[in-house]
Amino acid sequence: MTTNFKQLRSRLKSEQKRLLGELEQLKANIRPSEVRREGSPFGKREEEATESFEFEKRLAVEKQVRDHLAEVEHALDKFKKGTYGLCDSCGQPIATDRLEALPQASLCVNCKAKNAKGRPSPG
Repeated sequence: MTTNFKQLRSRLKSEQKRLLGELEQLKANIRPSEVRREGSPFGKREEEATESFEFEKRLAVEKQVRDHLAEVEHALDKFKKGTYGLCDSCGQPIATDRLEALPQASLCVNCKAKNAKGRPSPG
């Protein structure tokens, strides 16, 4: 196998660091509820609706980052266990091209396709 696992591990570690930084940034950007915008012609209801929307948007982004971080950390854990590059479902090697494109891949293409068939398509 020509895959350089050290390079893939390094990419995963860099991605982990980036994602942890992104989560910290999201937490740092939380605006306290006591801080209010001034001058809204529609008053408190508009402020609350805007704050609610912003909060939900931030939660969605945070969830997406946490999910991606979990995938990266799972791959790094597989390195520690000596199972990196093997499919979590069938145990067969994951294609080199797939790992190079997506180092956190935990399923081979066949198992990923089987998983996707049971779920509704996202769009």
